[in-house]
Formats: sequence, structure tokens, C-alpha cells
Amino acid sequence: MKKTLIIFVALLFSAGVNAQGINLSGSWKLNNEKSKLNAEFSFAPREVILTHNGNDLTVERHSSFQDQEFVTTDKLTLDGKECINQGFQDSQKKSTAVWSEDKSSLKVTSKIPMGDGGEMTIIEVYRIDGSSLIVESKATSSYGELAETMVYDKK
Repeated sequence: MKKTLIIFVALLFSAGVNAQGINLSGSWKLNNEKSKLNAEFSFAPREVILTHNGNDLTVERHSSFQDQEFVTTDKLTLDGKECINQGFQDSQKKSTAVWSEDKSSLKVTSKIPMGDGGEMTIIEVYRIDGSSLIVESKATSSYGELAETMVYDKK
């Protein structure tokens, strides 16, 4: 009876962990060789620090553009509710994050107003593959479309 109770509690615990999805936390460094990046222009940050705590996810991106280093931080909730963060040039970036049905990936959809009156839509899908973080990203705006697959190694 004791053994059955222990197995039952263990199953409940593992089901509860899975119900929240994978844990994305960590410091991740871009692996250029494994990634599929746009040759002319890439949105890929060289480092990503993810802090995943229950229903909250903080995404800190370390990037460089035209020899300037910058850091952007998004705070998201993982329940599909809209979150507002800093976008380009003082705009507001509106994002939602939802788990896939099997809780193996997280889809973040962001909308950022553009200077031409339109908006850019960015869809990022985060998942863990072995010891790597995979981020599949697709950005669409009046300027066109950009799709990349970024592979990050844990630091």
C-alpha cells in the first residue's frame, strides 16, 4: 500500500510539473554554426537570459547592431494574457505567450507599431532540444518577412 501511494504521489507531481510546461531558465549563448540565420540581416541576439518562474518569464536579450551593444528585456506571463514592454524607439510592444497543447514549446506573439503606420508581427517558438534552446522566429511587416532558427547552447 505504501509503495502504491508513493508511486501515485510521484505521478501527480510529475503531471503537475508537465502541466506548467518546460522550464526555459538559463543563460544561453548563440551557436552560429547550428543556427539558420538570415545572411543579410539577423535579429538573433548573441546571448539570451531566460528567467522562468511559475507563470512568469523574463527574456533578456544581449545584441549588437552597427557596433553598438544593447540589452532588451521583456516580461511575459505564460497564460495568454497581453503583456506590454518597450518596443522600437519608445513604442509599445504587445505580446502574448501560450504553451503548445503538449507543453513542449512556448509560442510568443508580439506586435510592434512601425514608423510607416503599419505594424510588425513577430512570432517566436521556444523549445528545448537536448541541451540546446531552439527559438524559431518569424517577423512580418510592410517591409517583408524574415524567418530564422536560432540555436543556443547553455552557458
